[in-house]
Amino acid sequence: MKKFLTAFLVAFTGLFLVACQNTKTENNASNEANTTLILKVGTAPNYKPFNFKQDSKLTGFDTDLIEEIAKKNGIEIVWVETNFDGLIPALKSGKIDMIASAMSATDERRQSVDFTKPYYMSKNLYLKLKNNDSLQTKNDLEGKKIGVQLGTLQENTAKAIKNAQVQSNKDLNIAVLALKNNKIDAIVADQDTAKGFLAENPELVSFYQETDGGEGFSFAFDKNKQKDIIEIFNKGIDEAKTDGFYNTLIKKYELE
Repeated sequence: MKKFLTAFLVAFTGLFLVACQNTKTENNASNEANTTLILKVGTAPNYKPFNFKQDSKLTGFDTDLIEEIAKKNGIEIVWVETNFDGLIPALKSGKIDMIASAMSATDERRQSVDFTKPYYMSKNLYLKLKNNDSLQTKNDLEGKKIGVQLGTLQENTAKAIKNAQVQSNKDLNIAVLALKNNKIDAIVADQDTAKGFLAENPELVSFYQETDGGEGFSFAFDKNKQKDIIEIFNKGIDEAKTDGFYNTLIKKYELE
């Protein structure tokens, strides 16, 4: 009887230890799963080809680049859509963790956010109606009505033109419609976004081009809070350029 009890206790203890070990393993696995980094990324989805909607799905150069870097580093991305001028306030209030929205790095913005290295260089392009012969250079815009997107470098550029009447819109499509209806004289936009409007609106032409005054498009994070994550994305930008993914996006979105 004693031998039987002893054997039973040994067997029971062994099963108990195995069960405990399995539970510990499961808990560890669960904890590891729960440590996946989740980033809420803010974007303004009205800036083709960098951020826009296609068949109700968010897509674009920025979107694809972020998703690729995140996938390689085990990061989960949650996209948060807002107006461009609301991106930095959303970042500062904690509603988002990061901005990916064709945002140019500038000293003014750097006072409140940290930027990654630039991932794309752009210029300003000026648009007008094809039949408007009065606009040939930037100097011809003095006192004219100019449409821009709210919160952009192009808005600052337009406001610096003498006596210009600047109409800032949350969506550049509104400015395009105003231009086509002769309610404004010109539009100042990022060149690659502007090229898309030219392709879709044959009555529009470009008449002037210049640097945008920024350091290039960069991803943005709250000031002095995400140094390690910034390094991940800096490395990811470099890797995308060396492994061919970056050039694939350049061709996909016709940025050549």
